[in-house]
Amino acid sequence: MKYIVVTGGVLSGLGKGVAVASIGRILKDRGYKVAPLKIDGYVNVDPGTMNPYEHGEVYVLDDGSETDLDLGHYERFLNENLTGASNITTGSVYKTVIDKERKGEYLGKTVQIIPHITDEIKDRIKRFNSGKTDVDIVLIEVGGTVGDMENRIFIEALRQMKREKGNEMLFIHLSYVPVILSGEQKTKPTQHSVKELLALGIQPDIILGRCEEPLTESTKKKIALFCGLNPYDVLSNADLPDIYLLPIELTKQDLGGIIIKKLGLESRPPYTFKWDHLVEKIMKAKKEVNIGIIGKYTGLEDAYLSIKESLKHAGAANGCIVNNIFIESETASAKDYKNLDGMIVPGGFGGRGVEGKIKAITYARENGLPFLGICLGFQLAVVEYARNVCGLKNANTTETDEKTPYPVIDLIPEQKDVHSKGGTMRLGSFPCKIKKDSIAHKLYESEIVDERHRHRWEVNPDYIQILEKNGLLFSGVYEQRNLMELAEIPSHPYFIATQAHPEFKSRLENPAPLFSGLVKAALKQRRKMASE
Repeated sequence: MKYIVVTGGVLSGLGKGVAVASIGRILKDRGYKVAPLKIDGYVNVDPGTMNPYEHGEVYVLDDGSETDLDLGHYERFLNENLTGASNITTGSVYKTVIDKERKGEYLGKTVQIIPHITDEIKDRIKRFNSGKTDVDIVLIEVGGTVGDMENRIFIEALRQMKREKGNEMLFIHLSYVPVILSGEQKTKPTQHSVKELLALGIQPDIILGRCEEPLTESTKKKIALFCGLNPYDVLSNADLPDIYLLPIELTKQDLGGIIIKKLGLESRPPYTFKWDHLVEKIMKAKKEVNIGIIGKYTGLEDAYLSIKESLKHAGAANGCIVNNIFIESETASAKDYKNLDGMIVPGGFGGRGVEGKIKAITYARENGLPFLGICLGFQLAVVEYARNVCGLKNANTTETDEKTPYPVIDLIPEQKDVHSKGGTMRLGSFPCKIKKDSIAHKLYESEIVDERHRHRWEVNPDYIQILEKNGLLFSGVYEQRNLMELAEIPSHPYFIATQAHPEFKSRLENPAPLFSGLVKAALKQRRKMASE
């Protein structure tokens, strides 16, 4: 098996995930099957219990795995669906080893970091070489930076793998190259991070210099000299107008060719330029729409990363630029919505900001503003309709108000029997049966669709009849358990909400239909406002 390992130096947040996704795209366009893998050093088993302000959004896969947001980059760039095997955390590794020890699987031996923890890490990486996959290259991103205490054990495991017979490993180091006031690009931080990597037993084969501007030839030569490389193995990863341009820029520097040569791969020329044409749609778009995202984590835009990317995909499909307007739900008022062409109320947990979101939904419904509700946004759209159209005063979700007189959103019976507030969270991909002649059916062009979920609360079946009698259409159902999946208002220009998270399956090559529909309706709304 062949492996490419991407490490980071100097500081985090440089865009390793996008770099790894771009490398994967380049190799895919060369005809290779790539399996991406993200390693996270935190002791959480997965990011599912983390506040989005801690680590950005929790990204959910088809199999229900709650993973790091970088897996979203991998899926969007590669246009492939991954599994939980593509994310490893310190917590999950230690939990497995401790569980084995408790079961006596180590036959009384003293369990140690080396070899037991490192062996578990290597076993997980080698799953892609089990003979059950057709993977050519495993692409590994090591989270954090070289020198972090929490990722040293992973570096050690990779060092061991490099020494094992049959493994061909290529190490790429992404390092920050700052520019001081004089305009000079400084290489010393990169020299030190590579020195740290060398101390851990790893010599990088390629260095990507992360900088505001492309690296100068003199900068490349200096990095190469001090880091033991040839100058052509030092490439620029400069700031770009859009992340989807990175595979194109790295291809111009022949990163694919360098990797193929170093790994001894067969040269496969059929680069299709499909990606270039897709990105061109983004860069050449002239029309604009403003979409408001009404949430409670707006202080960190990465909390809504997949929504941002889905709107970009939808914008490209509709030939327009989507301006994301983040609005804090706790402090928002009607004046914040005046310049919007469309609105999204995204998912979330807990009661903070709920009433602000409900007021935003009321505004969208009453003013004909194109609206998309996602997960909690779907639930609150039902609550808003129950209160203000059906006359069910103080209707609510029991997540926010357990004593509400009209629990239109509630835990379903089998969840109420679980002590931890419905520990049977609905996670992963579930099928939805869509009613014909509905907005959803026109958008999906299918009667059965699969979308990913991450929630506990559901529409209370006791209130479906009164809601539909008053004009709310439940256009999608999870038939196996008779759970409502989609709701829409047929008389509204565009008002649709989903219990799922369609943003997790949106790709530049296949935009999410509900997002494309929203942007299309927003363009129509903008033209209407301009003519009035």
